[in-house]
Amino acid sequence: MASSTFADRPVKKLLLFDVDDTLTLPRQLVSREMFDALAQLRKKLVIGFVGGSDLNKISEQLALDGAKAVEIFDYGFAENGLVAYKMGKELPSQSFIKFFGDTEYKKLVKFLLHYIADLDIPIK
Repeated sequence: MASSTFADRPVKKLLLFDVDDTLTLPRQLVSREMFDALAQLRKKLVIGFVGGSDLNKISEQLALDGAKAVEIFDYGFAENGLVAYKMGKELPSQSFIKFFGDTEYKKLVKFLLHYIADLDIPIK
C-alpha cells in the first residue's frame, strides 16, 4: 500500500483514470498486469479513478486479491463524480434537489422547459 500522505510521493501530480475502456474492458475485471502497474504507480504519485457506475460496480471491476477500489486508489469518483472518496473515506456531498428543495427544483425545471420550448430554432 502507498503512503497515506501525498507529501512523500516523489512526483507531485494527480493522475486520474477512467474505469471502462481505460483500466478495464467495460464491466470486466481489471487484469493482473494493470493492477500491479497501478500499485507501482501509486508509490510515485497520487492516483484516482473516475467512473459512471456506483462504487459497488466499480469495485467489482477493480478489486483483485480482496482489495476494495477505494483502498487501491487515493481518490475515487463514482457516479460521474457525484460521489467522491479520498483515502478510502467518502467525502461530503450535496444533492442539487436536496439543496434547493423539491418546490424550487420544480420551478427551475418548468422555467427551463418553457425557455427551451420558446427558442426560435432555425429549421435545417
